[in-house]
Amino acid sequence: MKGRKPDLQNVIPMKGGIQKETPSAPDFLDDIARDVWDELVPELVRKERMELLYKYQFASYCAAVSNFITSTNTVAMEGQFYDTGKGRNGNQKRKHPALTLQETAMNTMRRDAALFGLSPVDEARLGAGGQGDLFDQVMAQLNGTD
Repeated sequence: MKGRKPDLQNVIPMKGGIQKETPSAPDFLDDIARDVWDELVPELVRKERMELLYKYQFASYCAAVSNFITSTNTVAMEGQFYDTGKGRNGNQKRKHPALTLQETAMNTMRRDAALFGLSPVDEARLGAGGQGDLFDQVMAQLNGTD
């Protein structure tokens, strides 16, 4: 190349990259779920795991977290068991219904969290580049270049 060499003093570096729009929480979420949304969505957008297309799937995760927190608080306040009262079988202890809601919420959280890489294992899986890297490795082994 001919010409004058570039003067790096004239170049102004970009600050922090390009900001992507953070989707707002759906209206149907309760306050706890909205807090979860507001806490996690900016980081998901930064990691390029949150697009407008995934809004309702992530809302499902936020609602599950809200159900988990609410049911956990109920169990903490009311206990894991309740008395049935005097009946023909006498006074019996039963499992509190909030425990079932808590367990269901945890299962939903685990399932939906995997989609967005919210656990260490899923983070590593999503960060590895998915199946494309797997096939590249297999092809390298078949070609003998590995």
